[in-house]
Order: sequence, then structure tokens, then C-alpha cells
Amino acid sequence: MCLGGFIVAFSMLSLLAREKLYVNEVVIGTAFGVFMGPYFAGIFNPRDWGHHSSTITLEVMRIVLATGLFAIGVELPKSYMARHAKSLLAMVVPTMAIGWVVVAGLLRALFPGLSFISCLAISACLTPTDPIICAAIVGGKFARKHVPLNLRHIISAESAANDGLAYPFLTLAIYLTVDQSKSEAIAHWIVIGWLYQVFMGVLIGALAGWGFSSLMKFSHSKGFIDRESYVAQYLALAVFITGLVKSLGSDDLLAAFAAGSAISWDGDFNVHTEGEIFASVIDLLLNCACFIYIGAWIPFNEFTIPELGISPWRLIVLAIGILFLRRIPAILMLYKFIPEISSWKEALFCGHFGPMGVGAVFISTLAIHKLGEPHVALETQRDVLTRSLEPIVAFVVLASIIIHGLSIPFFNLGRNVSRTVSIQVTATATSVRSRHLAPEWLHHINRYVVGTQPASNTPEMTVVPPNDVENNAVKAEKMSAIPSLESLSKTYSGQAGPSSPRAVNVSTEELMVPNLMVNDDSELFRRRPTSANSETYAHSNSSTMKDEVPSTDTGELVEIDVAVPPKSVHFPETRSE
Repeated sequence: MCLGGFIVAFSMLSLLAREKLYVNEVVIGTAFGVFMGPYFAGIFNPRDWGHHSSTITLEVMRIVLATGLFAIGVELPKSYMARHAKSLLAMVVPTMAIGWVVVAGLLRALFPGLSFISCLAISACLTPTDPIICAAIVGGKFARKHVPLNLRHIISAESAANDGLAYPFLTLAIYLTVDQSKSEAIAHWIVIGWLYQVFMGVLIGALAGWGFSSLMKFSHSKGFIDRESYVAQYLALAVFITGLVKSLGSDDLLAAFAAGSAISWDGDFNVHTEGEIFASVIDLLLNCACFIYIGAWIPFNEFTIPELGISPWRLIVLAIGILFLRRIPAILMLYKFIPEISSWKEALFCGHFGPMGVGAVFISTLAIHKLGEPHVALETQRDVLTRSLEPIVAFVVLASIIIHGLSIPFFNLGRNVSRTVSIQVTATATSVRSRHLAPEWLHHINRYVVGTQPASNTPEMTVVPPNDVENNAVKAEKMSAIPSLESLSKTYSGQAGPSSPRAVNVSTEELMVPNLMVNDDSELFRRRPTSANSETYAHSNSSTMKDEVPSTDTGELVEIDVAVPPKSVHFPETRSE
């Protein structure tokens, strides 16, 4: 009921939420799950599903993660992992290792009851970047418009790869906690944690993906498989490979990602599934269900446990410290070795978008299963670790969903505010500058508001025929005082004589002609108001140019006719300050 009702309601407003507000189903689904959960409405409580509710949580997170990782592998460009292996290796392993140790140090400082090994175990749960939240963020309209494609690809691939690589970090801390000796723990970590789980999982996933890709191409060439069956492999192959590798005890998440990359290695799978929306529908359903589940699963009553030193203020400080120190410093130090990241700003963006969500819940639940049920009296460090894992991870996941899920809306809001302020400041500066730079002669011209009648004392000048000018040399001398019209941004078309006007564009703010005096007794120029909303300047034996330009006072359009001198007259160039 909760899932169906939420999807129906969200679908009605999905375009508004995603394309206008830039809020995806991750944030809204989590908020809906919190509201419907046991601490508010009390309608949906995953912990009431029996004594094995943690097992249900583990498997729900596993299926959602495996499907998301398989989809990321499929949607990457063909042979992407081979061409960008160096960048991924430089971005994933050092960043995870540095963040693992840094977060463990924060935990040790804030929760003295936890040993450093226990802090490493909790930190391993918070190390992986969540691929589901990353896919929802980098696949949105804002990211498609403002984030380069290569950056979106590297973020998606990195988030998928480090989810599977969280296993070795977790198993090292678990073996050091459970095993009797450190040498035995290190041996188990190398043989089981790396060789059998990581390398075997990647090998099985890659071989399975390549095999199924070849099989589907053969079936298609024989006409045995249709387009819909290709699309169905998004879900079927992800579930099958995850179940197969899990049964063998290897890293099922890395296997799903490797299978997705291998099945689309040559691009044939993408060609057959291009344009299909089935995968998007499945992603939407699984994401909504998963984050509604997480919202209802969050144990708000465990955010205050005095005997373990857990309190809200410590959790808030931890979340802030993780946000700034978990990934950002490492990527800022390493981005020069990653060709896909070209500047420190892009490195800062990649460092910030390292959300924690489904992967953290999955790894923490897996750790609790490996540690076993704690004793009520909390007798050992193992009991303290088991009891502290869930509330700490749950609070950080909740904070990450809120911060990373709402980052894009706040980025967009900041861009809009900055752009608005910049436009206002530029307009004000331009207006002030134009007033100060206006030549002195322009201040002597009578002005009136567009749409009103001109003042009665506006001087009228009679039209003087060209033949009445006695001395053409005097005329040329007076005309030489006019500067070059290149500074007025005019566009001339053809060679025009006195009877053929030439079209130009001129702005009143750019009409700055120094040392030009227009007197009432001048026979060279005449000025007359031609209408209630225009002023005409004309010169005998010259063509006129017209344009509609904004008035400096009212911002309305004013028609201005400016005299263009004959081509025989020389115009010395001047520069306006």
C-alpha cells in the first residue's frame, strides 16, 4: 500500500519535482518512509516482520544494489573500464583508504568507548559511495546541463566500483575483531577478503557477462530473441549473477558491476536496448521501494544511548566531519592523476558527491550478521561494536540523503541568485557610467518623457537648402569636428549619395560626440521635433540614419535620426573614456 500510494502520488508531480525543483525520488521517498514509519504514523515498520528482519533488510539492499550496479555497468560507454582503468584505480583505492582511516579517527575521537579496530569496522560501512543516489543525481536535468559527460561517467563508475571494494575494508576489521591472533586475521583477509571474494567475484561476473553477451548475439542472429527479451536482461541477469556469486561466497556486488560492463563491452547490448524505458521504470520502482524502506528502518530511538556515548550532538559533529574530510581532501590531492578531472572545482564536485545510502545500510547489516547478536551486558568490544553500528550508520545515512539529495536544488538556487545580483549590479554600473561619460553638449539638449508633448520653448529651426551654404570649406571644417562613427557601432550598407539614406544602428548611450556645438544660429545643423516620441537631427546635403533605441531616462524606445556626413568629409577618430 505504501509503495503503490507513493509511486502514484510521486508520478503525478514527478516532472515538477525532477525538472523544476531538482528533487528526486531518493529524498522524497526517504521522507515518506520516515513519515509512514513506526516513529510517526506507525503504518509501516520493517522491524515487525519477525526475528529475521535484519536478514530481510540485507537481501532487499542486496537486490537493489546489484540491479543498480549492473545498470551502471551496462550504461557506461563500450570498453569504458579498459580505457579508464588507470583513472578509476587512482580515484577509487587511495580515496577509499584515506577516507577509511580519517573517518575511523573521527569515530575514535567522538566515541571513546570504541577501540580503533571497531572504529575501522564502522568506517568501512561508511566508505563506499552510494551508486543509487549518485545515479539519481548525475542523471538529472541539472547534471546533464552543467556537469561534463566525462565527469558524470567517472562518478558513476567510481560509485559502482567502491561499493564492491568495501568488502576488504570491512573484512579486515571483522577478522581483527573475531580472530584470536593478528597473523591469522591478516591471512584470512588476504586469502578470503581479496583473492576469493574480490578477484573471484570480478572474474565470475566478467566471464558470465561476456558469455551471456555472446549467447544473446548468437540467438539474435538466428532470430530466437526479440527486443523485449534483451531489455528483460537488465533485471534477470543482475539477479541471476548476484545469486550465483553469493552462493559461491564471493563479492556479488562487484560481480554484478563486472557483468554489466562485460555484457555491453562491444556496445551491441546498448544498440538493442536503446530507447527502451523498461530499465528506467524498474529503477524507479526499486529506488522508491528501497528508500521508503530505509526511511521506515532508521532507528530514531537509538540516537541517544548514554552507555555507549551516543548522543545527537556527537552524531551531528560526526556527520559534518565526514562530509568535509571523508573524500574532498583525498580527491583534491589526487585529481591531477585523473585525466577526467580537469580542475580543482571539478575535484571539489567529485569529492562532495560521495553520498552514503543503500551501500552503507547493506554493509552495516552484513557486518552485524558476521559479528552475531550482542550480549545484553555489553561484555566485550565485539558487543559494543555490534550495538553501536546501526545507530551511527543510520544517522550518517540520513544526513547524507538530506545533504546530497538537496545539494542540486541549493546549487541551482545559488546560481539563480548570483545571476540576478550580477545583472542588477551590471545594469546599475552601466547606468551610472553612461551618465558620467555623457558629453557636455548632450546635457544642453532639451529632453522630454516619451509619450508626452514637448515643451513649448523647444527651439525650431528652419530648413536651409544646400545651396544657401556659402562656403563649402567652412562646412567641411565644421563637419571635421565630428568623430569617427565606428565607435557608435554603425553598420553601413553600400555607397550612398545625398539622396539615398544609409541604414545604421546607434545607441543614445554610445552617442558621445565631444567638442560639437549646436547653436541656434548654425546654418549647418537643424533640429526639429518630428513627433511626440522622437527627435530628428538632420544635416543639409547628408543622408539620415534611423534606429529605435531605449531612452536613457525611461527605458522606452525612441526613434533617433542622426545625420551622416558625405563620404568626402574626413572624420578623425576619438575614443570615449
